[in-house]
Amino acid sequence: MKYRTKKIKVVVTGATGRMGQMLVQQILVDKKLSLFGATERPNHKKIGFDIGDIIKSKKTGVIITDDFIPLFAKADAVIDFSLPKATVVHSKYAAQARIIHVIGTTGFSDSEIKKISYAAQHATIIKSGNMSIGVNILEKLVFEVSKSLSEEFQIQINEVHHKHKIDAPSGTALMLGQAIASSKNKKLKKIKQKSKINTQGKIKKDKIVFSSFRKGNVVGNHDVVFSSNDETIKLSHKALNRNIFASGALQAVKWGIGKEPGLYSMADVLSL
Repeated sequence: MKYRTKKIKVVVTGATGRMGQMLVQQILVDKKLSLFGATERPNHKKIGFDIGDIIKSKKTGVIITDDFIPLFAKADAVIDFSLPKATVVHSKYAAQARIIHVIGTTGFSDSEIKKISYAAQHATIIKSGNMSIGVNILEKLVFEVSKSLSEEFQIQINEVHHKHKIDAPSGTALMLGQAIASSKNKKLKKIKQKSKINTQGKIKKDKIVFSSFRKGNVVGNHDVVFSSNDETIKLSHKALNRNIFASGALQAVKWGIGKEPGLYSMADVLSL
């Protein structure tokens, strides 16, 4: 299918949430994209509303619905920052419709990731723990630094998010941890040392300590710290607003047009 002469039709799941609204706003002003649908969970109080009412703009003609299947059948792409169980269901129907599925949801179990991988046999799925350009560049830097350092360096990943974030460590923190594990040809689950939320753990040799903090309205701060007896290297990223995640997701949609089915990441989108 060719998309050069028409806008890409995009469905936004969880459209009334903070990320959903930001995605809607950016899609509405994007010359290459068209907002085709806005969905919410069953029995949500905003079902039946025009999405324009939610983002406090003029009417759009796009009505919030919980019936996403007919939308997927006629859309070109779906952007999904919802919950793991919902995203897994969405991936199944995105695969049936053979459309692009951009996933910004985090907190998946191993079995849920497997189901998404199965869906990627038929859908072009772009999944990332963080859609921002800056974090994906940070991931690349973390890989290179980790690869260059000896085992004498202890490693800690600290992340801070708003008080409403449920999963810990964050998807971004795990993404950075995976970069370190890959640089050392190890599995993350073998070198990941758990640390309770709002606490910092004692670093053990050959382990990565993850420390999670939840407070206020923090969008997302991440530090990766490599420490030896003689020096410390610190790589950091601070998200100032959620626009960076929405912009990355829209970039992923455009990149995905014409790509073969498969499971991709933002590193693929950015050619990192």
